[in-house]
Amino acid sequence: MSAQPVEPVEPVASRYAFDLSVAVPGEDLIGVGADLEPGTLLSGYRSAVFPMGLGRHGRGPIGWWSPDPRGVLPLSGLKVSRSLRKAVNTFEIRVDSAFEEVVAGCADVRRPGRWITPRIAEAYRRLHDLGWAHSVECWRDGRLAGGLYGVAIGGLFAGESMFHRETDASKVALVGLVRLLTQDGGDDADRRLLDVQWRTDHLGSLGVVEIPREDYRARLEQALLLPRPAVFDTLP
Repeated sequence: MSAQPVEPVEPVASRYAFDLSVAVPGEDLIGVGADLEPGTLLSGYRSAVFPMGLGRHGRGPIGWWSPDPRGVLPLSGLKVSRSLRKAVNTFEIRVDSAFEEVVAGCADVRRPGRWITPRIAEAYRRLHDLGWAHSVECWRDGRLAGGLYGVAIGGLFAGESMFHRETDASKVALVGLVRLLTQDGGDDADRRLLDVQWRTDHLGSLGVVEIPREDYRARLEQALLLPRPAVFDTLP
């Protein structure tokens, strides 16, 4: 059976609003509470905000974050080392063939700093079912070796988390994502926005940079007007 074109389903609008006009420059946390309904999640991403639990391992109340500065990966600025370039050729990239397994891998309790609770996982599963959340996966010999997941709205891909079971698999997934975001972009490719929330040394080695929150919001406004990448318009 061939893949079928699909359109994401717009959920019921959230009863919550995200107002960054009161956000303090340099502070990342902009609010606490609300819910994780699909409409609330989409409203957050469209407002430059994302959820993450405040307690240890993501437990406790939901915090809503808009980092200042924000970590983004310019699609033309991905840094691929010689060893990573070799690794890319040893994996198969798939999209949305194992979304829940990717989220489970990211939520593994053995991972340091993991924050994805069952409540968070369920919220993104629902968003996936509506066509907004997606996984990019690395496979080898029929086994899931690693991957990442995030939210695609127009020309925005908001990366949420990544994991690996084999060396370099999460990095290869990121390389695969960048290729997917640029291969059909034409003149719009440079205006697409790959958000990674915060820059770490690890992500910096791959080309992630920091930009002020207001610059991110301006870029987000433009990215949301773009058509989303065609790869997310079909079901596997």
